[in-house]
Amino acid sequence: MADIKTIKKPRITEKVALLAEKNIYTFEVSANATKNEIRKDIEAIYKIKPVKVNIVHIPKKTVIIRGKKGVKNGGKKAMVYLKKGDKIDFA
Repeated sequence: MADIKTIKKPRITEKVALLAEKNIYTFEVSANATKNEIRKDIEAIYKIKPVKVNIVHIPKKTVIIRGKKGVKNGGKKAMVYLKKGDKIDFA
């Protein structure tokens, strides 16, 4: 397999499960990943050619847990759109 460093892991939430029914899959990606790199890595890992890739920046958030202030790290996520017959299984 190629040297894949852009895709960290699939993002699994309730909202993402609903989007998967529409052939939209979401992945956490590295901060310097580009759309073309993500597209190539999806093809290498899952052997499926994406129709399009959107990137969303996740901002840092200040949180208070048990009276202490902290910061949730932000990041970057990619939304990968597939053709109607294609599917990715995470299980």
